[in-house]
This record gives sequence, structure tokens and C-alpha cells, in this order.
Amino acid sequence: MMTSMRYVLLVLGIIISLHYILSFSHEGYGRATSLSNIKEHLYDVHQPPYKTPVPDEYYLHDNHTVQLDRKANAAIVILARNGDINGVVSSVKQMEDRFNKKFSYPYVFLNEEPFEESFKSRVSALTDATVEFGLIPADNWHQPSWIDEANATASREEMMRNNVIYGGNVPYRNMCRFNSGFFYRQELLQKYRYYWRPDVKFYCDLDYDPFLIMQDQKKVYGFTISLPEYEATIPTLWDTVKEFIAAHPDLVSPDNAMDFLSDDGGVTYNRCHFWSNFEIGDLELWRGEAYTKFFDFLDQKGGFYYERWGDAPVHSIGAALFARKDQIHFFNDIGWFTSPFYPFSSKTILGYRHEPFQHCPQGDSHKRGKCWCDSTQNFGRPQIISIIACDNGYKDYDWYSCLTKYDRMFT
Repeated sequence: MMTSMRYVLLVLGIIISLHYILSFSHEGYGRATSLSNIKEHLYDVHQPPYKTPVPDEYYLHDNHTVQLDRKANAAIVILARNGDINGVVSSVKQMEDRFNKKFSYPYVFLNEEPFEESFKSRVSALTDATVEFGLIPADNWHQPSWIDEANATASREEMMRNNVIYGGNVPYRNMCRFNSGFFYRQELLQKYRYYWRPDVKFYCDLDYDPFLIMQDQKKVYGFTISLPEYEATIPTLWDTVKEFIAAHPDLVSPDNAMDFLSDDGGVTYNRCHFWSNFEIGDLELWRGEAYTKFFDFLDQKGGFYYERWGDAPVHSIGAALFARKDQIHFFNDIGWFTSPFYPFSSKTILGYRHEPFQHCPQGDSHKRGKCWCDSTQNFGRPQIISIIACDNGYKDYDWYSCLTKYDRMFT
């Protein structure tokens, strides 16, 4: 009896020893067998994924250490004109100081016109990372020839009479169409899997790699602010979306995020979207069959020019329909406000300061990120929000935010 017990104890000792050896030597095994992961699978925890903190192993514990052992196949993508140089320099400097000096991800700059050498040299001097500059093909940028210009002009004039923001602006529409359906097709991006559009400035240090979170957790779209779109800019967008769904029901993901977009099962659009000034994504989502057909369908309707469809609602609807809801991630611990430049917003006013919104992390995330923003001033600048919504719409969960609808999908 004692001999049998010794064998049992010996076997248990070997198993436990192997478990600890594998936990330390094999990262994937360690994550899979961690107590937090086991708890998630044992208990049905009804909460949004972002409520689970980023695991400690993703953080750099030495601010001056560059993480070289593991990186995602990713790039930082910035759309800009030569005249935006001062704002671009400010944003890149912020990105380097807060994040990329530690992780050294490459930059891809895109422009409808050739970048000047002075632009290239000033930007390249800010980083040790690879920097590439691309020229957007004309047919990816300009208004298509098949658009009825008389109709488009009448629409712009009506929007200008109604004081719709960018209502009379053709370059802005070009930008929205390009970001919706062409940026991921650019030659310089073909070698990458993930991208980050940081048309913002940062409040906090970012000591972990969000690209690896996307990769390891199989996320396809990441955001920090969600809010309703201006109704006057998208009067027929949802009818067009429903028409596409009816024609291609097989392309819609079974466990999608329709409940974020609609409060009545898809009959109407609540106008919620993810603000695309901050956008981290998987390029394969946009390259896939579903989104490609979706964008082509929208494009043929002409709504980018007959109305003023933005890339933010188009991307948001695409991600919500063609990905699982758990693949859309709220980066609640990344603090930022809108960049001091907003590319292509005007033919004559480049470097326009467009910063009605900000995201300031709360609680422990604020402290860990060494954030310098006021955590009580979150989501939007009150004086701007009061114009477009209400007097107090500047919290993550105030009524003008759509974050509650995102959270409810998981409860």
C-alpha cells in the first residue's frame, strides 16, 4: 500500500514539475493554464472583454527597453499632405515618446501628391523606425467619373445651407471614400497584417504592444471612442446596408455586433459608430470577400458624394457585420485627444485644429499610463459637445456615448 502511494506521489510530483517548467518556458501554455484563464472558462463572466486587464507579461517594465523578442506584422499609417507637416511632426513626436520609441514599428505615410523632401526629412528625423512614403493613385482618390456632378453639387449646396460640417467639401469626401475602401489596397501596406491610424496626440505612456493584443486575442478592430454619426450626412446609408444584407446574408458573421448598430434588430440604425481618428485594425478584415463586396456596393450607390458618408460609420458597420462581436476591442487604457491636424479637411485651410474629443483612462489605468489628462474630462470637450448634442456629453457613459451599447452586447 505504501509502495503504491509512493508511486502516486512520484507521478504527481513529475506532473507538477513539468507544468511549472512548461509554464515558464512556453508562453502559450502559461497563458492557457493560468488561473485567470481557467476561471474565465469555468465561470460565465458576463462582461465586455476590455474589463479583463492586459496581462502583465505584455508590459515593458523598463521604460528604456526596446521589445525585440516578439512583434506583430504591423505599421503605423498616416494620411497627410505636405502642408500638414507641423501637425504631423507633433503627432509623430508624441507617438514616439509615448509608444514607438520602445517598440519601433514602421511608419507608412500616404499622400495624393508626392511628398516634398523637406517633409520626408523632418518626419524621418523623429524616429529610428523604418519610414516609407507612398503616392495614392489618382483613381483611388478623386471623385469617380460616373458620379452625377449636378446631383453631387446640389447635395453639397444643401448641406452648406444647413451648416453640416464639411458639407460643401469635396476633398473631405475624397478622404472618406479613400479611407473606406482604398487605403488598405495601397502597395506599401500589402506586406502588413495590422495597422494603426493615430490621427491623435497621446495623454499617456503606452508600455504594452496593442498590436500583440490584437494578434494574440484574434481581434480585428480596436477603438477608444464611440458616438452617433451626424444624421444629415448619412440619410440613406442604412437602407443601402439593409439592401446589401438582404442580397448577401451569407457574408454576415453569425455572432456579429448588430446590437451595437441597431436597437431593433436591424430595422433602423441608431447611428452608433467607432470614431476612426484612433483606429487599430486587422487589414485582412478589409481585404476579405465580405467587406470588399460591401464597399463596392456602397461605392456604386454614390453616397460618399451625393451625401457625405464617412469612413467611420462605414468601417464600423463593416466590422460589426463581418466580424464577431468579441473581435471588436475597446482600448480603454489608451489616452489621447485629437491631433492638431486633420488631413484634407479643406482646400485652403490645412492644419485645421479639430479636437472636440478625447479619451482619458480611468482608475488604475490612469496611474499606470502616467496620464496627464484630467480623468473627469473624458470623451469630448463640453463646449463642442454642447453644440452637437448636449451640455454634459463628455464621459464614456454619458448619453451621447455609444459605449453602453457596446457593453450590453456582452451582458
